[in-house]
Amino acid sequence: MKLSEIDDIKLKKVEERKIMINRVVLVGRMTRDPELRRTNSGAAVTSFTLALNRNYNSADGVQADYIPCVVWNRVAENVEKYCSKGSLIGIEGRLRSRNYDNAQGQKVYVVEVVCDSVQFLETRASIERRQSQHQQPSFDQMNLHNEESQLIDLEKDFDNSFNSFDIMDDDLQF
Repeated sequence: MKLSEIDDIKLKKVEERKIMINRVVLVGRMTRDPELRRTNSGAAVTSFTLALNRNYNSADGVQADYIPCVVWNRVAENVEKYCSKGSLIGIEGRLRSRNYDNAQGQKVYVVEVVCDSVQFLETRASIERRQSQHQQPSFDQMNLHNEESQLIDLEKDFDNSFNSFDIMDDDLQF
């Protein structure tokens, strides 16, 4: 075999192994509570839909994209336990397409994100805390009416000496 034939064979092998990238990174809010299910073998699987705000309004008035997501095993259990409708999460994963026949015998095509990683940016507990704070007036709101008539002179209480610099003309570059 000649050297050029060996190079051709190597080149063909490299062309066959072209790298494809399938990575998805999203941050959005859950549109509904996550649904935890178990497979026949007992593996946990949780599915949810992530709403992502668009930077523009489309012609049909839709201002968000709704992305179906699925997560497996221990992460699936944690998502179901700590997240709920409205939770802000970040996901990293890959796109997967699949199809199945529904009860009416029609072929249904699905494209979804299979999440490798889920970051809880705002959990169920923080949403509940925020909602309870909106329902109950805070200490600042209750005392706002008492302090509205009082003007506070912050300048006399604020010592700005730590922000002063002693710059000489020789220090300037221009």
